[in-house]
Amino acid sequence: MTVPSARVTVDPAGGPTPPADGPTASIEVHSIDWIPAEERHGRPAHLGAIWFVGNINLTAMATGVTALSIGAGLMWTLIATVLGSLFGTFFMAFHSAQGPQLGLPQLVQSRPQFGYVGAALTVWVFALVNYLAYNTSDAILSGDALHTLFGLGEGYGYFVAASVAALLALFGYHWIHRVSRWLTWPLVAVMVVLSVAALTSKGLPHGAFTLGGFHAGAFMTVFVIVAGFQLGWAPYVSDYSRYLPASVGVRTTFWWTYLPSGLSAVWVFVLGAVAAAAYPTLTPVGAFKHVADDLAGGLGWVVVAALLVGLLSVMAINQYGGMMSMISIRDSFSPVKPTIRIRALCIGLMFVLVWGIAQFVGVDRFNTFYGNVLIFLSYLFTPWTAINLVDYFFVRRGLYSIREIFNPQGMYGRWGWRGNLAYLVGIVVMVPFMVTTPFTGSAAAALGGGDYSMFVGLPVAGVVYLLFCRSLDLDAERRVVEEEGVLDLAHSR
Repeated sequence: MTVPSARVTVDPAGGPTPPADGPTASIEVHSIDWIPAEERHGRPAHLGAIWFVGNINLTAMATGVTALSIGAGLMWTLIATVLGSLFGTFFMAFHSAQGPQLGLPQLVQSRPQFGYVGAALTVWVFALVNYLAYNTSDAILSGDALHTLFGLGEGYGYFVAASVAALLALFGYHWIHRVSRWLTWPLVAVMVVLSVAALTSKGLPHGAFTLGGFHAGAFMTVFVIVAGFQLGWAPYVSDYSRYLPASVGVRTTFWWTYLPSGLSAVWVFVLGAVAAAAYPTLTPVGAFKHVADDLAGGLGWVVVAALLVGLLSVMAINQYGGMMSMISIRDSFSPVKPTIRIRALCIGLMFVLVWGIAQFVGVDRFNTFYGNVLIFLSYLFTPWTAINLVDYFFVRRGLYSIREIFNPQGMYGRWGWRGNLAYLVGIVVMVPFMVTTPFTGSAAAALGGGDYSMFVGLPVAGVVYLLFCRSLDLDAERRVVEEEGVLDLAHSR
């Protein structure tokens, strides 16, 4: 398929930009490069569809299943789920707000904090682990769903699901947004039906919704799991707002991300926990099917099929994000020209890596694997989110030189010691407050086994980075930004 020809412009990085890939384009040609103003389009409401649908799928719902397995009891799990979802989404939505202002993918925005090479060896490697871990979880559940629906072997099921997702990821940004808009209302209808089925399921034990005793350790672990799930969107959330016009404000982008994502997260996590309470011995897919069948025979097949379609959409998002991370890492050592070919190669590599990991883990070990993924990724991205947001909103106040971000020898440096050292400090101070299967920190043990690491890592990393930045010559940076003239300085304040 060919991309329609368009006027070629010069970007701030010093070279020609690819042809415009607006709403009429077939396959996206941009990747980690800057999106020029003339190629910006769309409405903030489009974000609502992608972030609502992003959580309506088997993997997100399985997060509720995993949360219940922690042992807090159903009602306390539901309370922790609501609080953790709203907390994690708050930071994720502020990252989303950066997209229209800068026209850059989320990870590339990390270069001013961590350096041109430093970002590749810290943040981007962790981001790639994030994509691989979530896509592996998606692969396991998609294989289980196709086995449940059509009797396919779980390995074959993954190939079918991942192939569809890879094709959507290749077509890119615009098609991912389109598919999300198409799926929104059908999935809302499915969720309403599943809500009725879950709350009236005959599998729910007597007194399931009794409050019961409070266990701080289990409660806080559930909080961290669900907050970490939402925070896991942070490394790529602005990838899906970067084509919006720069005139779209921070407040508008924030709310069109926060409300849809927060609502859908709470909804699916709660339903996942209730389904697990009804059928605790089944796999997540099996539990959802049985709950729906309790309402009407055969309904489970329809529900699982619908949640699988939602999963294909988020698998595409994860493959797309993994591709962007691979290109970003490669570009930090040797400049990469954004082409469809390199996008296809990286998506293919994601496909193979995820398949191998999924075969090793298997559906029987899914809950253990996924629980560890949620906890450890929340640790990795807690300091990063603090540093990135503090830099954007309090240090540089949205004023960045696009040219210098793509300059290996530029003013942001190859190794951003401020960001990297603040990140390290944030991780170190979190360790005593961490709670994992093999390790419980001394502070966590003294506080009743509760995981409070996120409440420590966020402020410490942010404040330490802010103090380090007192030595920055921000006036000189501002002059460079003004001379470049790419950003609307008045709007970015």
